[in-house]
Amino acid sequence: MPKSRPMTKTLMIQGTTSDAGKSIMVTGLCRILKQRGERVVPFKPQNMANNSAVTADGGEIGRAQAVQAQACGLEPHTDMNPVLLKPTTDKGAQVIIHGKALRTMDAVHYHDYKTIAMQAVLESHQRLAAQYDWVIVEGAGSPAEINLRQNDIANMGFAEKVDCPVILVADIDRGGVFAHLVGTLELLSESERQRVKGFIINRFRGDISLLQSGLDWLEEKTNIPVIGVVPYLHGLHIEAEDVIKLHPINETKDQKFKIITPVLPRISNHTDFDPLRHHPQVDFEFIGPGQNIPHADLIILPGSKSVADDLNWLKQQGWQTAINKHLRYAGKLIGVCGGFQMLGKHIHDPQGLESKIKSIEGLALLDMQTTLQENKQLTRISGKLVLDNAPVEGYEIHMGISTGLALNNPAAILGDHQDGVLSEDGQILGTYLHGLFENQHACDALLKWAGLEDVLTPDYHAMREREMDRLASVMTESLDIEALFSI
Repeated sequence: MPKSRPMTKTLMIQGTTSDAGKSIMVTGLCRILKQRGERVVPFKPQNMANNSAVTADGGEIGRAQAVQAQACGLEPHTDMNPVLLKPTTDKGAQVIIHGKALRTMDAVHYHDYKTIAMQAVLESHQRLAAQYDWVIVEGAGSPAEINLRQNDIANMGFAEKVDCPVILVADIDRGGVFAHLVGTLELLSESERQRVKGFIINRFRGDISLLQSGLDWLEEKTNIPVIGVVPYLHGLHIEAEDVIKLHPINETKDQKFKIITPVLPRISNHTDFDPLRHHPQVDFEFIGPGQNIPHADLIILPGSKSVADDLNWLKQQGWQTAINKHLRYAGKLIGVCGGFQMLGKHIHDPQGLESKIKSIEGLALLDMQTTLQENKQLTRISGKLVLDNAPVEGYEIHMGISTGLALNNPAAILGDHQDGVLSEDGQILGTYLHGLFENQHACDALLKWAGLEDVLTPDYHAMREREMDRLASVMTESLDIEALFSI
């Protein structure tokens, strides 16, 4: 008789708050299990983020799960994040189920829809559990959101359905870590409290002996063990789920090439620019609302989940004037996806897919226009830039179709089609390709075009691998890993 495969172990990481460290903990645990030779897969039942990635099966998931897939040595798959919500307004979001956009819903309608969404979640978990030894699950926000408890699919609602243990993570760097942990437990039901099998305290600075009395009190108070305390990892780069950290990565700015990008209200895929933020020759800065727009060598307009609304915002913030002045002084400009669409003469949204604005004048820097259509382009693709014939690869996620004479001068040849625009005067480049700067050769060519001399772009993929190994090493040292995996 052939041996049956051991039952898949599902372990869920929940947090006391958003950005407590759930994504980081899941990434680290996935890498540790991979290093041990286990077949491990990440899973997030429901994600709310405009930072997304295209999967091998042609769907769309949260960017954090694509990063966690890399930690496992896997290609991203839609089952890793079966429900993705991409906010279009403060009250509504595009609902993506198993990688495909369903429709835009307001919060009230989606709350009612969650019973149906749960079926998609359970189907994906079941498929993953049939293929892997471990499923490491990431919760969303906090499990103690009382107003969202009914029909919950993101935290305890899922854990109860699949009967899995939960580890609760809290960020001590925020302050109030014991209140976060005890308060969260107090707001859970009795069965949910019984499901919490351990605490992890994240981002600790200082002498841990000064924390010990608090840890002893916490364990005595809750009868739940502290699995460990993870130190604050200075300079750790694991791509963010959705939070944009505005502080510059490279603090020494002397004689560096200056790049700026506006933080649009509905900015999408801001991790496109992480290779630039970590580039040793680049001073990259996100410019938030109300900030002065500084002089730069290169301006990049990012993607957007609501292009017309964000274009209005851009004009109101003074960016159109700043961009025109920048171009007059021979500066270079790149538009990526929604930012590319903004460069044209008009953007049309006749079906109201992204906003109530049916048509808006663009920045009129390229002879083209864009019409939003219901079918979203979701493609992983590779090809060559027209700049130095440099190899490039990435993915397309957009609803717009662009037309116009400017497209006769493409920025890249991707597969069997042309992509984007390189303006006739050589100052403006537009593209639908996300991940533009991750390839060393493509990044070299783009920075050289923009004016940086003697470009030396580091290997971004190798850097991510090193950072995941570093995270796994620190977590192995600071957590009781054997106790964690035996829960």
